[in-house]
Amino acid sequence: MGSLVALSDRPHRSGDDEQPADVTTGAEQPGGDETNVVEPNPDGGYGWVVIFVCFVHTFWQNAWTGSWGILQVALLETTLRDSTSSTVSFIGSLGIALSCALGIFTIHLARTIGARWTSLIGILLYSISNIVSAWAVSNVGGLFIACGFTYGLGACLMYTMSNSLPIQWFSTKLGTANGIVKLGGGIGATVMAIVTGVLTERVGIAWTFRIFGLLSLATGVPPAFFIRERIPAQGSFDIDWSLFKDVAFSCLFTSGVVGVFSIYAPPFFLPAVTTSLGFSGSVSAGVVACFNACMAIGRLTSGFACDKFGSMNTLLLTMALNGITMFAIWSFASTLAVLIIFSVLNGLANGAFFVALPTAVGRLAGERRGAGAVSIAITGWTPGLLVGNPIAGVLIDATGAGSSSSIVAYRPAIFYVGGTALLSLAFVVAARLSVDRRLAIKL
Repeated sequence: MGSLVALSDRPHRSGDDEQPADVTTGAEQPGGDETNVVEPNPDGGYGWVVIFVCFVHTFWQNAWTGSWGILQVALLETTLRDSTSSTVSFIGSLGIALSCALGIFTIHLARTIGARWTSLIGILLYSISNIVSAWAVSNVGGLFIACGFTYGLGACLMYTMSNSLPIQWFSTKLGTANGIVKLGGGIGATVMAIVTGVLTERVGIAWTFRIFGLLSLATGVPPAFFIRERIPAQGSFDIDWSLFKDVAFSCLFTSGVVGVFSIYAPPFFLPAVTTSLGFSGSVSAGVVACFNACMAIGRLTSGFACDKFGSMNTLLLTMALNGITMFAIWSFASTLAVLIIFSVLNGLANGAFFVALPTAVGRLAGERRGAGAVSIAITGWTPGLLVGNPIAGVLIDATGAGSSSSIVAYRPAIFYVGGTALLSLAFVVAARLSVDRRLAIKL
């Protein structure tokens, strides 16, 4: 079955050059009605302002996910000493899962009230969730509501808009635009993880949550008012299930569903591995900081790569590097040097995933259906985000890796996440070949 639309980065052959189609806010207008026709995609312009806002909001969303491990340790050591690690970790997993699970709902909301108000509500909920969490640090149920549900809802509103808005403003530079947006997340995860470690030691867990909330309120709300939609919001939105009739989209969707099982395993479990090998807490923090920094670099450079070499080609290389580094490097990482090599290479691949896959889906579906297609694809990440790390945790507990001083006990968990990465790669290869079997071309 052919692809949905011509990919924007697919090379043109003589005789089949396509004229840009009119972009409408809804279905095709019969009888040549051009009431809802908008200007051609500017590939920049005011779109760069929109990208900056998305950069800021993604900074804060990933600042929380990148710092949750530190917040979790602080909670278990202070206010939640009687709670289990699995219970507290599930609070974070719930928040992260909801940030993707409600993507289709967010598109419905944005079509009703507009992207500006959707993003504004998102950053407000995010800030409120952190401020309220400060009063719930001794109550697991309260943290599930504040950190889990409220954060997840706010993060989803911001994340979905940050993935869908660039499609309205960019075509040939879409990869670069997405890379800059996701770079904000990489910087947020790296910087705020360090800041969170300092804050929890100096001012305590409650004030750390308050500072998170107040800073995000001050820096995230004003930029939201600068969001502008090139394609005006429309009051109705129907999920385009016909997307799944296309082999390439179905394979890309499945690659994301499977691949995300492996994505958060390294940052979640690298500290445990490093500690088991006998290194200090500061060394463990340094390894994670290295991983987060390389994620940020991977997010930006993969955006450029998507525009230069093709988004599907970049995604294929990304998942190949992700799986290979887990099997060939992490499973043999018994020294600090090898752990750092793994953190660098896997961090690059990990960060690139969050740029390459949405860009590939957006370009495949086209401008009019891109936002809906990306939201469907990201919603499919929910199962992996919710249970991917817990499964790895069960394998680690079953082998007694936590009390081991060798990487060998971690190999079942590493092989599990590495296997999901390679299975995801297989679906990317299938998607790539279904569009064009010539491997040397930009696609």
